[in-house]
Amino acid sequence: MNTADLGLPVEVPSTALFTDQYELTMLRAALTAGTAERRSVFEVFTRRLPDGRRYGVVAGTGRVLDAVENFRFDPAVLSFLQEREIVDGRTLEWLSGYRFSGDIWGYPEGEVYFPGSPIMRVEGTFAECVLLETVILSILNHDSAIAAAASRMSAAAGERPLIEMGARRTHELAAVAASRAAYVGGFATTSDLAAGFRYGIPTVGTSAHAFTLLHDSERDAFRAQVETLGRGTTLLVDTYDVAEAVRTAVEVAGTGLGAVRIDSGDLLLVAHRVRRQLDELGATDTKIVVTSDLDEYAIASLAAAPVDAYGVGTQLVTGSGHPTSSMVYKLVARAGSDDPKAPLVPVAKKSSGGKTSVGGRKWAARRLDAHGIAEAEVVGTGPVPGGLADRQLLVELVKGGEVVAREPLDAARERHMTARAGLPMSATQLSRGEPVLPTEYVHGTSGSQ
Repeated sequence: MNTADLGLPVEVPSTALFTDQYELTMLRAALTAGTAERRSVFEVFTRRLPDGRRYGVVAGTGRVLDAVENFRFDPAVLSFLQEREIVDGRTLEWLSGYRFSGDIWGYPEGEVYFPGSPIMRVEGTFAECVLLETVILSILNHDSAIAAAASRMSAAAGERPLIEMGARRTHELAAVAASRAAYVGGFATTSDLAAGFRYGIPTVGTSAHAFTLLHDSERDAFRAQVETLGRGTTLLVDTYDVAEAVRTAVEVAGTGLGAVRIDSGDLLLVAHRVRRQLDELGATDTKIVVTSDLDEYAIASLAAAPVDAYGVGTQLVTGSGHPTSSMVYKLVARAGSDDPKAPLVPVAKKSSGGKTSVGGRKWAARRLDAHGIAEAEVVGTGPVPGGLADRQLLVELVKGGEVVAREPLDAARERHMTARAGLPMSATQLSRGEPVLPTEYVHGTSGSQ
């Protein structure tokens, strides 16, 4: 969901300068060479997953669609390009009328991916496709990294809900995108109000240590919060002495207190002590929320603890050690002339150093074993084998320049849960390992389909 779904006004700035200069200099040179209008196919993929990860998560697709729609060169942008002499007059004129008119296919948001998966395929003229490289990669690399970390954390948490609370640990705009990606990856709520406003994600929040320190006593702070927010609120109990705070919290709110939050110390030990104390005080339904720089490993270590929810910040919004997905955007096929009917010729980078790519316009399908569990990611060119025809992964996102696949954010979130559940059980193990599915290549006879 976004604010348009809610009937709220949305400022839609141009995304045209979310790009690198060489996209525009390539355009300028291609216009001069007469090759700018050649039909081309670009694909987004990653050559490898982050070290030790078993699967990737596609996130940011909805934001990509917005970015493509809003990729416009308005007068202010054109003046900037002219003043810097980045492009010439002919290129400026071409840019002034820019509208992406091609097609985009891709893995639907929330789907899992593996090395070599053609996560997104952008088709059109070279000129209109090459300009989108940087903005597409910027969104997919960031959001997919956050979603992958979120997925690992939600798998470790099991049925216990996760709260995204990392806004203060990253750039203010990245924080909103991170909240969205975390929701796709399995988080239930966010503390970031901009994310709630923009994408309709449920928001939560009560108080910090500063609120307790503001008052003359912890009791005064708890009383003020309960009187304002009700007995179902969450009281922070580790500003001073935890045991004393829990006792005071129940005295103030009664046994119907919603939850207590623990933000420091040995969380496993403290959670057990707090649960025992709450039960002894009759607050058997009061929940325990833990925070304090958690990651998927810390969450897994608390599986046996009497914890009801986790709040995660820094490690989530930084991808839990892997802040990018290392995706690339490569030309894989192009026509031999400007003729729209000219056949596509597969092309690929063949340099050494591990940066080779596979040419040709690709399809992808996921083969299942006899039990319905995924056993391989199959990527190919040419005709799709009959047994995989109904298992294809790419869906049409943009047709003739028009977005055709917008969907509620909850749909991407649900898709991810389904996709992850369809992987082998080892996919959610936190121990380091290889991708849980191998990528198999099937080479057809042509890149021109």
